[in-house]
Amino acid sequence: MLRHLRLASGAVSRVASAGQRRCLSIHEYQSVNLLNSYGVNTPKSIAAKTPQEAFEVAQSFGSSGLVIKAQVLAGGRGKGKFDNGLQGGVHLVDSPEQAKSYAEKMLGAKLITKQTGAGGRICNAVMLAERRDPSHEYYVAVLNDRASQGVVLVASNQGGMNIEEVAAKDPDAIITTPINFHTGLTKEEALGVAKKLGFSSPQAESDAADIFVNLYRIFKEKDATQIEINPLAETKDGAVLCMDAKFGFDDNADFRQADVFSLRDISQEEPSEVEAQKANLNFIKLDGSIGCLVNGAGLAMATMDVLALHGGNPANFLDVGGGATPETVKKAFEILLADPKVKSIFINIFGGIMRCDYIAEGVIKATQELDLTIPLVVRLKGTKEQEAKELIRQSGLQIVAFDGLDDAAQKAVELAV
Repeated sequence: MLRHLRLASGAVSRVASAGQRRCLSIHEYQSVNLLNSYGVNTPKSIAAKTPQEAFEVAQSFGSSGLVIKAQVLAGGRGKGKFDNGLQGGVHLVDSPEQAKSYAEKMLGAKLITKQTGAGGRICNAVMLAERRDPSHEYYVAVLNDRASQGVVLVASNQGGMNIEEVAAKDPDAIITTPINFHTGLTKEEALGVAKKLGFSSPQAESDAADIFVNLYRIFKEKDATQIEINPLAETKDGAVLCMDAKFGFDDNADFRQADVFSLRDISQEEPSEVEAQKANLNFIKLDGSIGCLVNGAGLAMATMDVLALHGGNPANFLDVGGGATPETVKKAFEILLADPKVKSIFINIFGGIMRCDYIAEGVIKATQELDLTIPLVVRLKGTKEQEAKELIRQSGLQIVAFDGLDDAAQKAVELAV
């Protein structure tokens, strides 16, 4: 179970999931709108994209008790720091003027959190929300569970904190309820979970159960991969509200979830990964100095392992797939070379579906047209292997070719120093 909580909280490393399609994430204000459209109650919240809008939104609330939140796709916003020196991406606001002042500092700046890396992520919007005082905070999530091979509702009466730590310290605090695919989550099942969580009144239990049922409806109808509400709060006036939400959606469902995928914010993504996606390349940017171009996710993972074994650090995960063309390979090179940290490039191809001569053509074309100056190590095995080697030999280019994976990886590491 803990493994799946880690999936929900984004704790699984990017490399481990690099060969899979990633899941769309949306901003908090967009999540609030989606929750509200399904009848799920949240604090009243409105987004603003300019300081003046923030001022006007704060005025429209008619209340001095507001919270302003930077809209950045990363956890730990409250403890983050902007590159202009502002500490924290979440602040209490007592006036429209104060809302405008915070918005001026947040918008256009990069927020650096424990999840963004040193570069941070740009803040293009803020969300103003009414303050609601919780009397108790809970955790609830709907996600896929590998152990039960289905969807589960995960809940805890210890919300507002890192759920992984809760699961590690007090496993009994985590309530896991499998959801039947055919019948969905019934009100009776949801009420049973709410009663275990310890809400203060029958009405609060019923309200919480309705939220659980509607979260599953969103999960199923919108092709979600995760819905995490942390915290779900019972307020001092007895209301049950989703105070913060994290959504993930299956990229494979983009063809039937146009409304959801129109919410994608590419400013929150690594530009090289966005560019690679346009060319149908599976690309994940990493922090090393050896550019990798491989076909097949398994071989790509193995390639990175071998490089690490020899003391090297890959600059990326790049799987060109089985249908790559010389043009695709050239595009892959352009993406690799755009990273100034790359000091050598290692191409490792096993030609099954993929033809080695196509890769060789692309390598030669890219080397000639892009004026490649960094060392290039190539290992080609399989379909059209001999033809590929002959193409490289005839090109006269300084391409270091190897048959053995260990030898090739070791050379790529040496050349990256």
